[in-house]
Amino acid sequence: MNNHDPQMRPVIRQLDEAAANRIAAGEVVERPASAVKELVENALDAGAARVDIAIAKGGKALIRVSDDGCGMAAQDLPLALARHATSKIDGSDLLDIRSFGFRGEALPSLGAVGRLSITSRAAGHDGAQIAVTGGRIGPVKPAAGNRGTMVELRDLFFATPARLKFLRSDRAETQAVAEAVRRLAMAEPYVGFTLTDEDEGRVLFRADAEQGELFGALQTRLARVMGRDFIDNALLIDATRDGITLTGFAALPTYSRGAAVAQHLYVNGRPVRDKLLTGALRAGYMDVLASGRHPAAVLFLTCDPHQVDVNVHPAKAEVRFREPGIARGLVVSALRHALAGAGHRASTTVAAAALGGGAS
Repeated sequence: MNNHDPQMRPVIRQLDEAAANRIAAGEVVERPASAVKELVENALDAGAARVDIAIAKGGKALIRVSDDGCGMAAQDLPLALARHATSKIDGSDLLDIRSFGFRGEALPSLGAVGRLSITSRAAGHDGAQIAVTGGRIGPVKPAAGNRGTMVELRDLFFATPARLKFLRSDRAETQAVAEAVRRLAMAEPYVGFTLTDEDEGRVLFRADAEQGELFGALQTRLARVMGRDFIDNALLIDATRDGITLTGFAALPTYSRGAAVAQHLYVNGRPVRDKLLTGALRAGYMDVLASGRHPAAVLFLTCDPHQVDVNVHPAKAEVRFREPGIARGLVVSALRHALAGAGHRASTTVAAAALGGGAS
């Protein structure tokens, strides 16, 4: 219902920078897991070989992400906190995106709704630190540290307390953070990750950098993250069509789940929750799965960046393919071909359970 009086002309006003950043934060940072995802992706874009994450109170009280990437010089730090300032693209071609980040919104958004500090050192430069609290940026100060960057975010949403009411329990938020880290770790087998809960002083997740060729490293990483059972019951997927490559592992139908919790899809290394791809995954198993059962799979689509638009969602969780039919057809046909080739191979977990049952 529109209660606006047509006789009264509303005033158009320019929002100040702090308000604009808080609005942007509402799009980019939904919960602590969103902040962790953005910061870890920044670390990966910086070429990190190791990323360490620490949280407290499910990430509401503390998120700290440290990496051994290229780092930043002192003069870079204020610019890193400016909206739409990024080292990832030059702005000339918004389809030629080969990095996780490109919008230049994450750090200023986090600084607008929490207490953020960045400590960084680039090779050949002295270390430096900058802090921003509720959108107010402090001066750059000298700081000690190894090459790389540490971003510390405290009191998430203290500047927008209404947002805190929409967060779940500390335990639920911790689980969401762990899931975000695991999803990124699956796509980066050559990078080591640790996630620590500082409240309990325990490591929630650890994956050391894998060695060897890509499929072997990926297989080892997925066994570490998804569990050995997944890999023991998974089929290798490797197919190409019209410039799009699909690789990864898809589980046998006998390893299916009662919910779609073991489905991980990536486009050019970016974890996505894309309806086109999840629909294609479901269609690939349509003839071999009973109603109410869901396949388990970790699939990576790789293509020229110009073939896919990743700039359709603020959190970059969805993508749009230039030729969606090709992407969907590749997923469906590759899965059906692999499943048909597997024949009547039983899953080891089902067989083991049957043997165990027979012995009892």
